Amino acid sequence: MVLGSGLLLLILCAAVLMLLQTAVAASRAATAADLAALAAADTVRELRSGEPCVVAAEVAGRNGAVLAACTVDTGERTVQVETRVPVPLLPQPATGHARAGPPP
Repeated sequence: MVLGSGLLLLILCAAVLMLLQTAVAASRAATAADLAALAAADTVRELRSGEPCVVAAEVAGRNGAVLAACTVDTGERTVQVETRVPVPLLPQPATGHARAGPPP
């Protein structure tokens, strides 16, 4: 009885830890996407040098993410990005999406 309860408690703790790890990865992916989109938008507005998607990839990488998609709309001067952060022990990475452009 005690062994079964201990095993159940261990499994429950492992599940909670995986859930928390997934939440942290999702937060990191969202933060990386926000920062990458802002940096790329600054590049589109010529506030910094470089190509917008290259800059977005560099910023995403510095924040532990991989740039999965980058779309630049030069007409509206906006950038949309998608980032991915791997989650240990899970097959799907956490993803983050962001859009940035000039102030209204």
